[in-house]
Amino acid sequence: MNNSETYHIPVLLNESIDGLNINPDGIYVDVTFGGGGHSKEILNRLTGNGHLYVFDQDEDAEKNLVGDPKLIFIRSNFRYLSNFMDWHGVKKIDGLLADLGVSSHHFDDETRGFSFRFDSPLDMRMNKRSGKTAAEILNTYSEESISDLFFLYGELRSARAIARAIVKYRADEPIETVRDLLNVLKPFFGKEKEKKYLAQAFQALRIEVNGEMDALKEMLRQAEELLNSGGRLVVITYHSLEDRIVKNFFRTGNFTGEINKDFYGNIFSPFQLVNNKVIVPGVEEIESNPRSRSAKLRIAEKK
Repeated sequence: MNNSETYHIPVLLNESIDGLNINPDGIYVDVTFGGGGHSKEILNRLTGNGHLYVFDQDEDAEKNLVGDPKLIFIRSNFRYLSNFMDWHGVKKIDGLLADLGVSSHHFDDETRGFSFRFDSPLDMRMNKRSGKTAAEILNTYSEESISDLFFLYGELRSARAIARAIVKYRADEPIETVRDLLNVLKPFFGKEKEKKYLAQAFQALRIEVNGEMDALKEMLRQAEELLNSGGRLVVITYHSLEDRIVKNFFRTGNFTGEINKDFYGNIFSPFQLVNNKVIVPGVEEIESNPRSRSAKLRIAEKK
């Protein structure tokens, strides 16, 4: 298995690439390059006139680049999509793919703090060059802010009690490693559901560290402006928070899901849904790649 495959096995590969409805001479963007699995398949469907722009803010992803003149790599957060497209002289695109899942590489990296399986420094930054680490957030945020992030992003009902415990713990010594955080969290979760709740807590911290919800909204708004009429927006989500944002945006053109209609009762939306029913992985894919279990694929076409 090559480096890109061990880095991250692409989820819903055929379904998502088919959803782009690729024009061989078109311009496409993969805003979550990662191991390059989705990008490789897009490139296979492009001719010499087609181009693929790929984004990834993690320097590790650059190791998965292939030598193809149709591929342009942009090391940046996808929230700056419009800026970089403008810099490259691209006014319109024919399709955009976003696989919002955290790569296997990040969960398996014992040094980054994404997983509670390893005792490592609490970093969790996708871009190791900037931003606050998870440890800095836990040691500097107010009790109320810590409670909010665990409740909003981790959907943990014990968020307030956890926040109190964190503030009490850090008064004696800083929370710097995964083990430190587990010492605080484990008393709140029964053994039978411990992994589930720990995953939710770590997800909440990761979302806050990387500003994931705001970045997603900014990228979607910019994608709408960049897409040609008939262009496709293909997004794979993994948890209810990001899926709700994508679903609302596709259906209504806003993130609250508020429906606005014209005089004839037609819903105002810049998109037409390609799949009214969300696409999920089959049993075979889930068995071969368990991290695909929670994946949901939504496809929309620009009107």
